[in-house]
Amino acid sequence: MAYLALYRMFRPSTLNDVVRQEHIVTVLKNQISTDRIGHAYLFCGPRGTGKTSIAKIFAAAINCNSPVDGSPCGECPACKALKDPSNLDITEIDAASNNGVDEMRDLREKVQYPPVAGKYKVYIIDEVHMLSPGAFNALLKTLEEPPRHAVFILATTEAQKIPATILSRCMRFDFKLIPQEDLEARLRYVFDTIGKTYEAEAISAIARAGAGSVRDMLSIADTCASYTSGKLTYADVNAVLGNADFEEVAALCAAMSAGESGVAFEKTEKFLAAGKSVGMLLKDVMNFLNACAVAKTCRDGKQILALPDETYQKVAAVATATDGHRLLRLSEIFAKVETELKYSTSPRILFETAVLKASMPESDYDIESLIARIAALEQQIEKAVFVQNEGGRCALNTDLPKTTAVEEEEYAPVDMDIPPEMDVPPDEGETGGNVYFDDGFRGKEPPKTETKQVEEKPTLRVVKPVVKGDAKATFGTFLRCIRKIAKSGVLITLCMDLDSEYDGDTFVLYTSSDTIYRSLTQEKHMQLITQAFEEIGITGGGFEVRLRGKQSDDLNKSVNEIKETFGGVKIEIK
Repeated sequence: MAYLALYRMFRPSTLNDVVRQEHIVTVLKNQISTDRIGHAYLFCGPRGTGKTSIAKIFAAAINCNSPVDGSPCGECPACKALKDPSNLDITEIDAASNNGVDEMRDLREKVQYPPVAGKYKVYIIDEVHMLSPGAFNALLKTLEEPPRHAVFILATTEAQKIPATILSRCMRFDFKLIPQEDLEARLRYVFDTIGKTYEAEAISAIARAGAGSVRDMLSIADTCASYTSGKLTYADVNAVLGNADFEEVAALCAAMSAGESGVAFEKTEKFLAAGKSVGMLLKDVMNFLNACAVAKTCRDGKQILALPDETYQKVAAVATATDGHRLLRLSEIFAKVETELKYSTSPRILFETAVLKASMPESDYDIESLIARIAALEQQIEKAVFVQNEGGRCALNTDLPKTTAVEEEEYAPVDMDIPPEMDVPPDEGETGGNVYFDDGFRGKEPPKTETKQVEEKPTLRVVKPVVKGDAKATFGTFLRCIRKIAKSGVLITLCMDLDSEYDGDTFVLYTSSDTIYRSLTQEKHMQLITQAFEEIGITGGGFEVRLRGKQSDDLNKSVNEIKETFGGVKIEIK
């Protein structure tokens, strides 16, 4: 006997053999058991999910004299007669090649003849969306009022192409893609049945390549089973699928995420020079980025991906080193390339451009890329040591060793300029005021790290007390204090953009940006700001952070409401 492909050899013969689709199987079983058979069914869904298989089982079951749990028994005279290829009680029509008006007119004439062996004459029309408009019109009346013995089962992968007049006359069933767990279970059953040994990772790789389709999975499995006579390994499956070397793909993606454009472009050229197709390379890159996303966001990512330990470690390493926004942006870039690749006459240039764009975030102005760059800068600021040069500019001191905890606290990450008019120099002749640690003021050299020890007590200096009414001096003293307290340059940068003035006895910080206002009024920032003001002697609610224009807008709104309510009252705003 000629060899049968695995997807034909293991086509389900009963409803219980169907992989998933319980929502459809349950309805059909109940209809068979209660003898409430409809006249027209529409099976729609992705390829390889069981539409034609269930149609054949259902057609045989409704003609069976004693169906078993909704499936044909295979032993009664009707079941035996239906197995004969010459029997016409169950007719399959390929609408892709029989899509004209004449074929539908012929069907309309033949449907009047009663069945020979069973109770129903069933017509299974596959790929029904391929029928022409004229053929649909010819079928319409018969589909609406068929003979009592006729049952139509229409199967399609594109239900949106079927006219609404046909859809409204059918009982519709939507088939779903098969979960990977069920695909793996089915494939293990197939390999165990044919006596093929395998690795668990190989089964997962084939099921993942099937993308929810049983037929696609079994077609790939058929090729993999013939690739090696011994145990089927994960490497064998990758070789059959034509995937690029995993380590090289991982190195390419790691270079792109790290912003190493030269390394990324060199590896891309090496892939393409070796004859790798752009489409397959793009697929490999997207699969790796998707695996990184799973490893980064899912707690049980290793179980979900089902990769070998060594392979998963490479994925996890790249995922850990890549910021979430950066990973999202990389995925978006290559997902867009996949769409553009269909219409491009230069796929190689298109892919290389995407690699350069992905590995050069400084040239990418997408919001996700900008957020990732800001996050990277914040990490550098938190880890770096900044000192003030003679011009007052805070610069990164790469030569200064961070030897003690005191040094790390005194040189908090910051990048700012304090205007000269806001710089309140220390007055050592004063005995009153607030005390600060001496870490050097603008224009002075920082203390030498090699001579400073942790056990040393810092020298104390006395800062001149705040003079109420002098907003610039107060603001300068506040900035100097917040620089000592804050451990992140973000808060200091936000404060540098503020305006200030005295509103009576209250010192007010103004901003016209709603984003800055909301950031400053966060609990963690307000605690630091309050601490800074307390250090310079402004306590008990003696300061406010205001959004410029907010109070005036609220005041005008209130005045207008009063005017509307009390039209004859004169209102004077002071």
